[in-house]
Amino acid sequence: MSLQKQTNQKIQNQDALTNERIKINAVEIPVLTTTFLAENENSTVNNPSKRHTSVSNLSKKLPNSSADAVGWSDEELEASFIAYQEMQTKVRNKDTFTKTSYYKELSDRFDRTTKAFEFRMQNISFVLSLMGRPWLQGLKPAKNVGAHIAAKIEAIIHKIEGNQFPLVTTFEIETKLEMAKNDLALPPGQSSPHKIISAITQISRDPKVKAWVLKNAGNSCEVCKKDAPFFSNDGTPFLEVHHLRRLADGGTDTITNVVAVCPNCHRELHFGAKNNELLKNLYRTINRLIAEN
Repeated sequence: MSLQKQTNQKIQNQDALTNERIKINAVEIPVLTTTFLAENENSTVNNPSKRHTSVSNLSKKLPNSSADAVGWSDEELEASFIAYQEMQTKVRNKDTFTKTSYYKELSDRFDRTTKAFEFRMQNISFVLSLMGRPWLQGLKPAKNVGAHIAAKIEAIIHKIEGNQFPLVTTFEIETKLEMAKNDLALPPGQSSPHKIISAITQISRDPKVKAWVLKNAGNSCEVCKKDAPFFSNDGTPFLEVHHLRRLADGGTDTITNVVAVCPNCHRELHFGAKNNELLKNLYRTINRLIAEN
């Protein structure tokens, strides 16, 4: 077995040790839906049917040990995401760098191998993909990460960015684990699902920009070029708007950064395996769009 595979397997085994705690203490960790995304264009904060929580609340619900992630301290996870975030910025700015230099810097700072940090960054890519956010090319999402670790990574992402968005990774990973079972029993469900109400970050937008983009698109999605899937109650074609660079990442709310899309293409831009190809094609085919750093 190669060193990379041995390292990956070791970290996966460590993460797996925490999964049973997640299942036993399921009430302690927020079970959340992907209805709330970091950039959900059609959601409202005060809808009680949407369940969400804040990063500060999550820290109270997760075990308090700073090294609870079986040796991976909060400091190590935070340092890993800061390095990941810096590499993303350099890619956008077209700056030259090597990923290995970041792994080595982290390895020298903490008592872990460079391969361990490389794999953790692939875990970060996986968490970002579950959040519907762009991940760093060359660090393919590694899905074999414990739900507990993923929840900590997601909380750290929001903490570093200074935002409070709904947390989704725990629910999505548990769903994927259930779907992987050969014999999936009929679930009883929840007759009275509990609600968690707290503040979230919401970024103000210009309705004139949305109106212009939708009117300019007419009846067609700017990605697939097909007609809107249905008409709204007011008789207008139903299309959504998507910011090519997320507002939460410093993207502008201007017509050079916004497209009108059908619901299917909108989800694919967030979660699709080929979303980067779709993004490049939009910049290539729509003259008004400008890639933002």
